[in-house]
Formats: sequence, C-alpha cells, structure tokens
Amino acid sequence: MLNINSRLAQPFRMALAVLILSALSVGCRREFRPSLKTGFEGQSLPGFDLLLPDSTTVFNTADIPKGRPVVLMYFSPNCPYSQAEMNNIINDISVLKNIQFCIFTTWPFRQFKGFYAYFKLNKYSNIIAGEDFKHFFEDHFKPKGVPYTMVYNKDRILSKAFLGTMPSAQIEEVVAKD
Repeated sequence: MLNINSRLAQPFRMALAVLILSALSVGCRREFRPSLKTGFEGQSLPGFDLLLPDSTTVFNTADIPKGRPVVLMYFSPNCPYSQAEMNNIINDISVLKNIQFCIFTTWPFRQFKGFYAYFKLNKYSNIIAGEDFKHFFEDHFKPKGVPYTMVYNKDRILSKAFLGTMPSAQIEEVVAKD
C-alpha cells in the first residue's frame, strides 16, 4: 500500500494535482465554433425590414451606417442557445461596444417583445432588435438553426457566419481580423 506521506508519494501527488488542474482548465475552456461556408462570404449586408419593438417603426438594415462592424443574430425567443448567446453579448457589451448588433426573429411579435423586455435590450445603444416580419433572412440565407450569427466588417462585407452559441471572444476575434 502506498504511504501518502512517503517521499515517493510526493511526485505522485504533484503529478495528480497537475493532471486534475489540466482537466479542469480544459473542461472550463470555451471552445470557438467553426465558421460555416454560406456562399455569401465577401458579399454586402443585404437590406431587409425589421419591425421594431414599438410595433410601428420599420427599420431597414441597409440604413446601418458603414464604419463599424455589424453582427446579425437570427434567434428564437424560446431557444436556450439563443438566450445564452444574448447573455454572452450582454455580459461583454462593454468590450463589444464598437460593434453594431442587429438581432431579430421571425417568431410572433409578442414573443419577440418578451425576449426584448427580459434582456432589457432598450438599454444598449449598439443593439437594434426587431421582428423580420417578411421572413427575408430565412428565405435568403436559409439558416439551419438558431442562433445564427453573421459577422460583417466595417464596410458591411460578410466575414464569417456561425450556427449555435458562441463566446463573445470569438466575435471579437473575427472583428479584429478584418
């Protein structure tokens, strides 16, 4: 039987501690998502209409000014992955303040409004939120799920697209490369 207090056990304990710490750090590390090939890379941000939370104002994405990166996030209000993505963005909003976010859904307006209120999106000047009431995004890009995130550079040219929850650090990295 191994005596834990023996001199031979000391290297064993050290190796075990390193192994446990390594396993914990790998388990806690957030992996970056692979980008998707959409066929739209290098193309300009399309203009499409969003019904804003006041239920009367229509905003067209073509009106997003050039000069800073744009992130489109197509979401479902009830999807836990969409909610996690929104939490990631809000938690890191101070780091992401130079990015214009445009988040939208095709779900019924009432559900969109609940999501908007829950996350208090009216507090963030760099987040535009609305309902894609004409279903342009679905018809044009044909996303396979949500959240579906598209990162455009400051000239509104598509850099990368992602499916699923992604860490804010990945958005930062894609923006920094452009």
